[in-house]
Amino acid sequence: MIVPFTIYICGTIIPIKKITMKKLENKVAVVTGASKGIGAGIAKKLASAGASVVVNYASSKADADKVVQEIIANGGKAIAVQGNVSKTDDISRLFQETTSAFGAVDILVNNAGIYKFGAIEEINEEDFHSQFNTNVLGLLLTTQGALKNFNQDGGSIINIGSVVTNIAPVGSSIYTATKGAVDSITHVLSKELGPKKIRVNSINPGMVETEGTHTAGFIGSDFATESARTAPLGRIAQPEDIALVALFLASEDSRWLTGETLLASGGIR
Repeated sequence: MIVPFTIYICGTIIPIKKITMKKLENKVAVVTGASKGIGAGIAKKLASAGASVVVNYASSKADADKVVQEIIANGGKAIAVQGNVSKTDDISRLFQETTSAFGAVDILVNNAGIYKFGAIEEINEEDFHSQFNTNVLGLLLTTQGALKNFNQDGGSIINIGSVVTNIAPVGSSIYTATKGAVDSITHVLSKELGPKKIRVNSINPGMVETEGTHTAGFIGSDFATESARTAPLGRIAQPEDIALVALFLASEDSRWLTGETLLASGGIR
């Protein structure tokens, strides 16, 4: 940000431009599952605030590269790093490449997640393990990896939960269980990591219009229509809406918040 001001020299007014620091200047952020949707929105927002951003992706290399290119085109710093968050070796490589490119980590956004809805009669072992491996184990392993590379001055961990833990939609038994675990882990780690000056909070979005919700058939469905109708703010979210909350939690503006679960749902609860 450039803020103009003036000084007087020998009775002459001379305009001066003062360059002020961005909120996340000199910070390093890792965002998992950042090739699309909410993760991509958060990565771009943190980069626009001055952070050097690592865009993690599992399989969508082209989309991750596109996010990185957009960040760089807008004057930011970013790299894309492939890695399955539920694999320890991938997590080790993720943070090796992060520290090699940018140095110690200040911000971790545990955004990587998957979902599949279905009635209790349709639940099987594969669905259970795939969702818990990514949404819960992945969060734990990524946090574990980040701690080995976190800035000694502390920082911020932001978990992405879901409003489903409040509204418990039909057919979401496994997914809601994983996000309930995210809420619990957030509370535990806020106490565990507080002495290290690391804040741990969760953003729990409602429905967000992303590539994923389009592919899953949510956008345009009765469920989406009802979500918009019942939301006090009268619509479903865009990734930018969630990214702004993430920026707040990543910055010093939220320095006295930890262990919080912020409902970013347009008022649905």
